Amino acid sequence: MSAYRASNVVSLHGDPIYHHTESTPWTPPQGEICLQQISDHIDRHLGPVDCVFHELVSDTVHIDVHIVKPTEAYPFIRLVTSGMSDLPMSTPPDADVPRHAELMITLPPDWKLDKESFEDERWYWPVRLIKTMARLPHKYGTWLGWGHTVPNGDPAEPYAADVRFDGCILLPSISVPDEFHRLRIDADKEIAFFAIVPLYREELALKLRAGAEKLLERFDKKHIDDMIDARRPNAGKKLFGFL
Repeated sequence: MSAYRASNVVSLHGDPIYHHTESTPWTPPQGEICLQQISDHIDRHLGPVDCVFHELVSDTVHIDVHIVKPTEAYPFIRLVTSGMSDLPMSTPPDADVPRHAELMITLPPDWKLDKESFEDERWYWPVRLIKTMARLPHKYGTWLGWGHTVPNGDPAEPYAADVRFDGCILLPSISVPDEFHRLRIDADKEIAFFAIVPLYREELALKLRAGAEKLLERFDKKHIDDMIDARRPNAGKKLFGFL
């Protein structure tokens, strides 16, 4: 039984808006079915996995976060999940969209990832975000895919102090090789990898009003990619009264 309510409410752009109800009861995970294939996929296309943040207690799916340190080819820190793809998402019937997915976040090379820094939500929030998003479709019987936006609560609140992002959008990363976007496991299972891009309140409103394509046009004009930068321009703000 689905744990989200598909309302008749749509955005100004015409996209449906889903309101999640209570989540499904706690259930033990099956275990990380494709852990080795995902780890090899990361190594092959992004660089060697430096360490893995393992979950001690898991609900429904076991979500680990693989850390890839900056390389000469890719001078960023990568966070990549494994475990989200253990279960298929509840995609619409007959929809030509991925049923299995994993997520990634790109961070600046100087982002603090040590245990002491993680006591401060200003450093930990990307890890919390990627784990929450990876579990969301399985806890609420829904799905995540290209252009989906998720606010941080209702009403939306910033992810941490001194952080003005209060929502996010899922997009293919533009800072990875094309071969990284999909991982074929077998004839019946292919995993899609999506980047989580945090959004300002005005950007989320723009997407709901005009669609993901319009938001991406603004990103392109302002040279915004998928790396988290708390000081990046706000693509949703009006300039001199014009959109």
